[in-house]
Amino acid sequence: MSATATILLLGSGELGREFTISAKRLGARVIACDAYGDAPAMQVADEREVFSMLDGAALNAAVARHRPDLIVPEVEAIRTEVLAELEREGVTVVPSSRAAQLTMNRDAIRDLAAQDLGFATSRYRYAGTLDELRAGANHTGFPCMVKPVMSSSGKGQSKVERADDLEAAWDHARANMRGDRARVIVEQFIEFDYEITLLSVRHAAGTSFCPPIGHRQESGDYRESWQPAAMEPVALARAQEMATRIIDALQGEGRGWGLYGVEFFVRGPDVIFCELSPRPHDTGMVTLISQDLTEFDLHARAILGLPLPEEIVARPAASAVILADRESADFAYEGLADALTSGEGVDVRIFGKPMTRPGRRMGVALAQGRDIDAARKLAGAAADAVRIVYR
Repeated sequence: MSATATILLLGSGELGREFTISAKRLGARVIACDAYGDAPAMQVADEREVFSMLDGAALNAAVARHRPDLIVPEVEAIRTEVLAELEREGVTVVPSSRAAQLTMNRDAIRDLAAQDLGFATSRYRYAGTLDELRAGANHTGFPCMVKPVMSSSGKGQSKVERADDLEAAWDHARANMRGDRARVIVEQFIEFDYEITLLSVRHAAGTSFCPPIGHRQESGDYRESWQPAAMEPVALARAQEMATRIIDALQGEGRGWGLYGVEFFVRGPDVIFCELSPRPHDTGMVTLISQDLTEFDLHARAILGLPLPEEIVARPAASAVILADRESADFAYEGLADALTSGEGVDVRIFGKPMTRPGRRMGVALAQGRDIDAARKLAGAAADAVRIVYR
């Protein structure tokens, strides 16, 4: 694949923005697509298209206009049957239309991991009605997690402590799910020692792994991440083996090249599969400061058929998100100078989103440190220094 390839980017949030920068540095032409105008990646792309990724006719029309060499999804909610047809017609879908189809829905990827591959997962059931949710919770036990089968960034997730709270969790999931499937997964709440994201890169020469990333979530959405996360060699080897197997299973008819974010719970020597995203991962924002090649650089190199380093290493570093607390189209940022001078090795990225919403990620603070604890403190302090001012 030529580095001058034309890329149709489906989804143009903060991850798409950083990927676009990495791809353009390698000579690619990027058309950024999203359901709203002036999305972060559109601000740095060559061209833009505004349409719903679930609108198959609009997706086909965009492909016909731009004739891309590569279609690169950045979001889960896409009309995947259109991607499959385009792949059959010779367009390269990253990493494959099968990967996009299976990871668009939590039920499909969970069944692949638990039933087809035999991975250890939490106990789970699916529910399309409140009564089915109650039956599923009886199977998993309490506490349990209730999640829409189609959502992103933790939207619609609830931890349910008792049966009386299931109706509220059902309503919350339905109000925040994406797409047109009113279905949830209810799963056992796992007591784990820690959780990691294993960034795994499939490329022309094989599969490479970034050092594991530790992270902390609230309401299913990431709040901070750090790299490298401490992990026993036997557990790391098991996670890498599981990641390789599930990536192999997702390849389908495509090449399968690209970066995958594979999430695991770790409890002692046990590694428990959680989720997978076949694209750069939000917790991987830490690689903007921890690695010489970020997760976005690695994704771009892999899909363009360019070489990767023999070993990917990471310096002790951390990220902490900057969140909005209300909805507004008229706002500004204060405290950037304070954040950038809060410690040696601190940086801040503002995503450029045109609208705030409660809990929406608007930026991220990044920090290197002498060790992980120091880096986390620096990143957290820098994030706290940035204030969103609503006018």
